[in-house]
Amino acid sequence: MANEKDTLTKAFMSRPDVFADAFNFLIYDGKQVIRPEELEELDTSSIALPFGLEGSQASVQKIRDVFKQWVIKKDSRAAYLLLGVENQSDIHYAMPVRNMLYDSLQYSSQVDATAKAHRRSGGDAHPTPGEYLSGFYKTDRLIPVITLVIYFGTKKWDGPQSLHDMMAVKDEAVLRFAANYRINLVSPESLTSEDAGKLVSDLKEVLLFVKYAEDKEQLKALVEHDAKFRAIDRETARVISTVTGSGFSFDESEENVDMCKAIHDIRLEGIEQGIEQGIEQGIEQGIEQGIEQGIERGIEQGKEQGIENTVRMTISILRSLGMTDDEIIAKIVGNSDISEEKARYFVSGISA
Repeated sequence: MANEKDTLTKAFMSRPDVFADAFNFLIYDGKQVIRPEELEELDTSSIALPFGLEGSQASVQKIRDVFKQWVIKKDSRAAYLLLGVENQSDIHYAMPVRNMLYDSLQYSSQVDATAKAHRRSGGDAHPTPGEYLSGFYKTDRLIPVITLVIYFGTKKWDGPQSLHDMMAVKDEAVLRFAANYRINLVSPESLTSEDAGKLVSDLKEVLLFVKYAEDKEQLKALVEHDAKFRAIDRETARVISTVTGSGFSFDESEENVDMCKAIHDIRLEGIEQGIEQGIEQGIEQGIEQGIEQGIERGIEQGKEQGIENTVRMTISILRSLGMTDDEIIAKIVGNSDISEEKARYFVSGISA
C-alpha cells in the first residue's frame, strides 16, 4: 500500500498544473505567476562529492520525488529556479535534515558544475587565489533551490518543521549560532478555507478530501457544495481513494468520477455490511445462548430427576418400615428442602 501511495502521489505532483499550483500557493500566495508551460523536468537524483575522512571523496546520491526547473524569460534573459516536491503519506520525523541534504547536494552540484565550466573554458586569465581554490568566482551565482513537502496524511503533522526543533539543546544563546533550516510544509489539517481558495488545480480537492476524510458529515457537505467533485478526473479520484484508504470503487473506463455518488455508495455498502454483520452476530449469539441454555436446563433437569428418584426410593423404604403416608410426608419435609405439597405429590405418585 505504501508503494502504491508513493507511485500515485509522485505521478499526481508531477503534473505541471498541480506542480505549478503548489508553488504559486507557497511562493506567491496563490497568484498565477508560475505557469505550467514554463516548467522543465529535471533528473530527480542529486549527486555530489563532499570531502570525506582524510581528504578522500565519497559519492552521495539522493533521489527526490519530483524535481523541476522554472525558466523565467525577462528582458530577453532567462532566470531560473529549481523546485522540488517531497510527498509524504506518513509523518517523517527527520524531514528538516532530509530536505536540507537534498538542497545542499543541489548547491554543491552547482558549485561543482561552475568550477568544471571554468576549467573547460580556461576561465579568467587571472583568477584570484580564492577563486582558483574554490573554482567558484566572485561574480558567479547560484540558482535558488526550494523544496516543498506535501503531506497527504489524515493525522495532524506533529513532526519537526525546522532543524532547531530537532535540537537537544534549547538554549537560545546557543541556537543563535547553530544554523537552522526550515521545511516548507503543506498539510491538509492546517489548510483553511481561505488557503484552499488560493489553489486552482485538483490539488485543492485532494487536500480538502484528506482534511475531512475522517469526518463523514463534513466530507458529505464538502463534496455536495464543491461542484468540481461531481466530475473529478479518474487519476485524482484514484489518489484520493488510496491516500485516505476510502476504498471507493468507480468505473475505470470513465474519464471523470462523481465523488458524491462514490461516497453515497460507500455509505450504502457500510450499511449493508453492518446489517450482514449484525445478522451473523445475532445467529452466532443465538446459537451460543441456545447451547448455554440447553446445558443449564439439562443440568437442572438432571438434578430434579435425581432428587425425585431419591425421594421415591426413600418413600418405598419408609413404607416397608410400616410408616403412614402422613408420617412419611412429615419425615421428608423435616429432613429436606422439599415442600409439603411436593412431598404429597411424590407420596401419592407411588401410593399402594
